[in-house]
Amino acid sequence: TKHPHRHKDIDWKKVQTKLDAQQLKLWSLHVMEQTGGEPDVIAYDKKTDTYLFVDCSAESPSGRRSVCYDREALESRKEHAPKHTAIDMAQEMGITLLTEEQYRYLQSIHPVDQKTSSWLLTPASIRIEGGAIFGDYRYKQVFIYHNGAQS
Repeated sequence: TKHPHRHKDIDWKKVQTKLDAQQLKLWSLHVMEQTGGEPDVIAYDKKTDTYLFVDCSAESPSGRRSVCYDREALESRKEHAPKHTAIDMAQEMGITLLTEEQYRYLQSIHPVDQKTSSWLLTPASIRIEGGAIFGDYRYKQVFIYHNGAQS
């Protein structure tokens, strides 16, 4: 309830009931907080009866920066390989990367990544070519970029 603009029209009793029934989801939120994140619910999907929790920290937490996109990209690095990947970190936390659409929605209610960038769930057609997408917020604008997944 600290940031009501993030979760307009969300029934917190229903959120609590769903979280109480899914302890793994509650654990994932705890891990997000422990790694410097600020998880918050920003949307509800009536069709699937699910809430969308995302990391609303102003910048990507320091422990989740300077990583390759996925394991394949990490293994292709010849020099100065980072210690981890965004996909592996997300899996270990029981979460997934945001899609471009979800990232744009987050940015519309709470700008993040004004100094950092975040890997986004990359379409297979881009990943198969060796690339991956990431986003950030600069000049009051959301930017979605591409790079080699090993970057």
